[in-house]
Amino acid sequence: MSEPLAPFVSVVMPVRNEAALISQSLAAILAQDYPADRMEVIVVDGESSDGTREILEQYGRFEPRLTVLNNPDRIVPCALNIGILHARGEVVIRVDSHTVISSDYVSKCVEYLQRGDAENVGGLMCPSGRTYFGRAVAMATSSPFGIGGSRFHYSKREQYTDTVYLGAYRRETLDRIGLFDEELICNQDYELNYRLRAAGGRILCTPKIHSLYYCRESPADLFQQYFRYGFWKVRTLKKHPRSLRARHLIAPAFVSGILLLAVLGLLFPVAWTLLLLGLSLYLVLAGTFALVKVIPSGSLILWPGIMFAFFILHLAWGLGFWRGILDLAWRRTGRRRGKSADPP
Repeated sequence: MSEPLAPFVSVVMPVRNEAALISQSLAAILAQDYPADRMEVIVVDGESSDGTREILEQYGRFEPRLTVLNNPDRIVPCALNIGILHARGEVVIRVDSHTVISSDYVSKCVEYLQRGDAENVGGLMCPSGRTYFGRAVAMATSSPFGIGGSRFHYSKREQYTDTVYLGAYRRETLDRIGLFDEELICNQDYELNYRLRAAGGRILCTPKIHSLYYCRESPADLFQQYFRYGFWKVRTLKKHPRSLRARHLIAPAFVSGILLLAVLGLLFPVAWTLLLLGLSLYLVLAGTFALVKVIPSGSLILWPGIMFAFFILHLAWGLGFWRGILDLAWRRTGRRRGKSADPP
């Protein structure tokens, strides 16, 4: 009696202007130990202008498993939905172009899904940097102090979580709960996972599903990335207020505290003293958690870089969150004005 066929898998990758990393990421997908005839790779390109498309076309000439699709909207949730709608697989696995997956990534995802006790499975987001600041960011984003309670960044224990890095789903699950919300340029994965959990599903994070994520390599790029994360978190909370977690408010509280004390100091100099004390406490905590990261690795030279990365993460996310609040308030004000101007 022959063994049943392995589930057919569709790996979906959204890309836009990723010429520096796309070859390494795509090669890792195509080198999986999963049966080659039971897997397809769908890359959805958002009108890249840096040579990414040409690289993909070169792969396509000798790799029949690869399909390249267009994403005229050029944003991640649209790319993911285009890929999923085109996919033939019973299992859909998301892989991003900043990520290099291990050779058993697909087979491990399928193995854990087939256990039947989780509707989405994923592994740790194992960061890596290629420059001094990139290595500092890698350590900062794998620390609870830097990233809060997002356990897929640092936890080494297999557990159920509220979200997970990338993710692998049964196609029937996505058909049931719906695809990615195309209004959310960022945070669309957390929003989908919230809907999955609200529908009774569970999300499993296991360190046995392994991948390498390449961090942002400059302070400006890191700031922009986490500013966007904070901004779009507000849009998610507007759609799903019950998805709010205490960790989401820590960075906004940090930023508002700094700004409030700085302004109050113009009237009450004691506020500047409180601000100095607060920032001193922050530096002590940042320095302590940075030491926790560098001492085991022997990379003491990264200590100031990690502290700087901590500050950028918290400042950018907090400012982005408040910018998102102001944007929503402005939109509501504009709608009210528009309604009042309409004829009765």
